[in-house]
Amino acid sequence: MARSELVMALLVVVLAAGCCASAGAVAYLSKLPVSLDVTASPSPGQVLHAGEDVITVTWALNASQPAGKDADYKNVKVSLCYAPVSQKEREWRKTHDDLKKDKTCQFKVTQQAYPGTGKVEYRVALDIPTATYYVRAYALDASGTQVAYGQTAPAAAFNVVSITGVTTSIKVAAGVFSAFSVASLAFFFFIEKRKKNN
Repeated sequence: MARSELVMALLVVVLAAGCCASAGAVAYLSKLPVSLDVTASPSPGQVLHAGEDVITVTWALNASQPAGKDADYKNVKVSLCYAPVSQKEREWRKTHDDLKKDKTCQFKVTQQAYPGTGKVEYRVALDIPTATYYVRAYALDASGTQVAYGQTAPAAAFNVVSITGVTTSIKVAAGVFSAFSVASLAFFFFIEKRKKNN
């Protein structure tokens, strides 16, 4: 009996410690300093095609930040984020201040060690949906928690057109098979009608 009570007490302590540890790692966008300057190659309103076009993203510590401000930055994570126009009436894309609940930046461009300044070329992935996007970069500490960020202005957003998967050859094949099925139906209808008349 005493053993089961000890196990239960130990379990409660472990769960409480886990809850406290995860609660301490919550990051809020409104509380993060904007200490990274981020640029992206597409011009505002430019249309990019998934699987074809390349985005060049650069980031650096903002010149107005004091030296050593980025001492805790261990990694940088760059993502494509839905622009406000692509979030309207789409709850699954909404911005939330708690970054664990935020659905704005769903598409990772890269995550790498923080070199102070960086540059990456990213071919727009085939699974990126058609929408308007901007780029955001988060500086992460050793635990992987966001400690700072920077982004291109949502006003400088660009458009991505995803592939539909329906190519011209698929359309032609669908037309040929549809015509063949109608012709087959007419042919067998004629044969059955002829058999009934004989």
